Amino acid sequence: MATVTDTTSTPITDLMSTMNGKKATSTDSVSADTDKFMTLLVTQLQNQDPLNPMDNAQMTSQLAQLQTVTGVNKLNTTLESLQSSYKSSESMQATNLIGRGVLVDGSGVTLSSGKAILGADLATDADNVKIVISDAKGNEVDTIDMGAQKAGVVPLAWDGVPDPKNLDSNGKPVTLADGNYTFKVVATRGGANLTDAKGLSFDSVASVTTNSADGVKLNLSGKGALTLADIKQVL
Repeated sequence: MATVTDTTSTPITDLMSTMNGKKATSTDSVSADTDKFMTLLVTQLQNQDPLNPMDNAQMTSQLAQLQTVTGVNKLNTTLESLQSSYKSSESMQATNLIGRGVLVDGSGVTLSSGKAILGADLATDADNVKIVISDAKGNEVDTIDMGAQKAGVVPLAWDGVPDPKNLDSNGKPVTLADGNYTFKVVATRGGANLTDAKGLSFDSVASVTTNSADGVKLNLSGKGALTLADIKQVL
């Protein structure tokens, strides 16, 4: 096996520093613009017509322009700093969700060992909310009455038992078979159906993509890549 020996006296850190150089910061840019402006102003004063010198109004106007340019540059610097800080905070928030369960827009629910999680997203208060669950063939197999609910996200655990009074040969409530089901949210207020009630499906965050062109992405096990704004509730 070949062995590489360091034959130079320049440390690697110095070499990388030389290659990369120093990037100009926004603060340097603001200072440079100010210096250029002042240089032009001084030059203008030195070469003005002594018989027709710049009056106070012209001087005040140019200084005001300098202040405006400097203020805009400083504002841009502040906005860039805030944007960078926001992206960093969003990335940290997203990575903390890895392995967590979440509710997102959807109408599917998976029953496993008699357990499932789903939810409803209500834009307005409702007098009565029902979750109607159907099997793969479209047959309604269970209805969950949630009663009156306030606007917001309402999580719900489903046990897959359509009627506790319906017992099997062993005297236990009949449980629906494990598998994939669909559901819809039926919400009413004053006897009228609410069209702003949506279903929420359960999913889990498998990983996070932080260098996406569209911002931070949460990679869910079932739904794929979504944004933080798509997450309705973290469980």
